[in-house]
Amino acid sequence: MKKAIFVICPLLLLILAFRSAETLFEKPPHFPEPLYAFGKKPVNTAQIQLGRALFYDPVLSRDSSQSCSSCHSPYNAFAHTDHALSHGIEDRIGTRNAPALMNLAWQPVFMWDGAVNHLDVQALAPISNTLEMDENLPHVLSKLQHSTLYPALFKRAFGTNEITGERMLLALAQFQLSLVSAGSKYDSVQLGQSRFTEQQQHGYAIFKQHCNSCHTEPLFTNYTFMNNGLAPDTSLNDIGRMHITQRASDSLKFKVPTLRNIEFTYPYMHDGRFNRLSEVLNHYTQGIQKSPTLAPQLNQLLPLNSVDRVDLIAFLLTLSDRRFLFDPSHAYPKDLFAGKPTH
Repeated sequence: MKKAIFVICPLLLLILAFRSAETLFEKPPHFPEPLYAFGKKPVNTAQIQLGRALFYDPVLSRDSSQSCSSCHSPYNAFAHTDHALSHGIEDRIGTRNAPALMNLAWQPVFMWDGAVNHLDVQALAPISNTLEMDENLPHVLSKLQHSTLYPALFKRAFGTNEITGERMLLALAQFQLSLVSAGSKYDSVQLGQSRFTEQQQHGYAIFKQHCNSCHTEPLFTNYTFMNNGLAPDTSLNDIGRMHITQRASDSLKFKVPTLRNIEFTYPYMHDGRFNRLSEVLNHYTQGIQKSPTLAPQLNQLLPLNSVDRVDLIAFLLTLSDRRFLFDPSHAYPKDLFAGKPTH
């Protein structure tokens, strides 16, 4: 019956399917307070659903071939596994690996080099980047205004069908704020609902001794910028954070990524050079390159034997949150788009 309603009026069923704000954003009990100022912009379910539609719609790109989800797949924790570097319109190759998107309410800055300081404007970067969507905001807004779908969605979200850049960006941000991942085995252990195996417990001990200072629990990142000893890629010549600050002390520093759902977010590192967790551990146990800005925690190679490495990976797999990956509330809204062109 619901499927038939969607065919007749997809917007109606979308409205009926709205859930309360509390179910779309909940602070996990073992998480710190989020940094995003929800008091000024409380979560609005209609805006989240509008943002969800925009996130999956290639209308945001110049030739309508690339959506946000083209590089951020929900089944890979909103990362991208097909390419080491992001691909944009006309198969243009980007300069960095597409990062996973989750728990963004706790993130102070965005992009590998921290080029964007607020989630509410982050989407402008890929939309305007010539290697990604190669589009401009006025043209995007024109396409949305002339669509058969979006005026009604904006009216539901904002009380008026006037489509503005601020509203579009806010809706995209609100959808991304709803991408909270806290349903892994690690989380259930922290909440006293289950226990690690002996192997996982040993891996957890290794993690706390060698990894936690940068990949800090429970978000598994400290959101700082660090040089982790990768040999510079001479073809990309990426100087990392220094590109933004112009300070030599930030050379080769990149944002510490979260390890949550790392099982699904390969390839790893800012340039996607490693495809397996074993390769990542090889780097930290025998491949670190010394340089003036190397993170002090990495002045010594990690002293991990073969058992330690296997057990550490066993622990990292407890950070997998399959409920998050397959949550229908933030999956592609196929029923909304079915049989109804957006532009």
